[in-house]
Amino acid sequence: MPEPLLIGSEIYRGSTYGPKHPLAIPRVSTTLDLIRAMGWLDPARYLDSPMASPGELCRFHDPDYIAALHRAEATQTVAPEDRERYRIGADGNPVYREVFRRPATSAGGVMLGARVTARDGGIIHVPGGGTHHGQRARASGFCYVNDAVLGLLTWLDAGLTRILYLDIDAHHGDGVEIAFAEEPRVTTLSIHEAGRWPFSGQAHAAPHALNLPVPQGFNDTEMRALLEGVVLPLIARLRPEAIMLQCGADALEEDPLAKLSLSNNAHAAFVGAVCRAAPRFLLLGGGGYNPWTVARCWARNWAVMNGFPIPDRLPPGAEEVLRRLTFNRAAGRNPPEHWFTTLADAPREGPVGKAVADLISHTLSEVLAAVP
Repeated sequence: MPEPLLIGSEIYRGSTYGPKHPLAIPRVSTTLDLIRAMGWLDPARYLDSPMASPGELCRFHDPDYIAALHRAEATQTVAPEDRERYRIGADGNPVYREVFRRPATSAGGVMLGARVTARDGGIIHVPGGGTHHGQRARASGFCYVNDAVLGLLTWLDAGLTRILYLDIDAHHGDGVEIAFAEEPRVTTLSIHEAGRWPFSGQAHAAPHALNLPVPQGFNDTEMRALLEGVVLPLIARLRPEAIMLQCGADALEEDPLAKLSLSNNAHAAFVGAVCRAAPRFLLLGGGGYNPWTVARCWARNWAVMNGFPIPDRLPPGAEEVLRRLTFNRAAGRNPPEHWFTTLADAPREGPVGKAVADLISHTLSEVLAAVP
């Protein structure tokens, strides 16, 4: 298998949804800076993300919606009819400086990763990807285009017929599930906080859409139980030609927009278990609204994919990247020292509660019955 590749872009540096928005924070740029400061990036293994063209975006999205998004960036405003119809400038989806170019770049990166892996196989990390709420003709949940859907369609267009989409963001991957509800070549599985926006993703195991809603306080032990009790048996049964993992970091305990209690050890273990379980693997970013925990998690995932050891204490250059961050929420007023000096969190183990145990026992039999 080829050495892992990293796809990024400088468009994320300084780009913000606005000072009071949860996505005011730098995430992708900090992740890339941290990876480089660790000495973990051979320039030959870094690809600059192209910006997807309107035509490429319309492989999934409605052309009139993409045109409205383009107008919003050009004018830095949105007409009332566009706001009402497409939810641009509404529902936490603001008009900002790169409101077309940034999501088009995220989509271009995921589509590039899908093309490269379809041709060559291998493992690619696209931390700017993961906008899993985007709908065909409207913005949703801070997501203007659905780069995951576009990447999966790229795999389908290349002739793949057994594709698995995994999602461990705290929020249900609704846009992806909806897009492929009638597509038997794509199986989706989402592990997310029960009862949280978008208030979908109730527990079920339809033939090609599995949802595992977990309770508040969901811990590392419980994630490992779902990985071993449902995810890995599904992979063994499905034998996918390609796996895409949306690895939103908002399920980490310190995230302000969810109430799960994972450490980044859970994410690292999940990535390590699935990144070589198929000939092709794409790792995306996603949610995550604490700049320290997101960057440490996503940089650590790159280390896991490459087999790099995690030092007990970060080198000075990496520590400097983390000390430069600011965060205008309560957690940012007095950040703990380990956010600056370490990459690996302290474990957050605990009992496997009844809700999670029931998910495993009820879902596994349905999974094995549903997958041919």
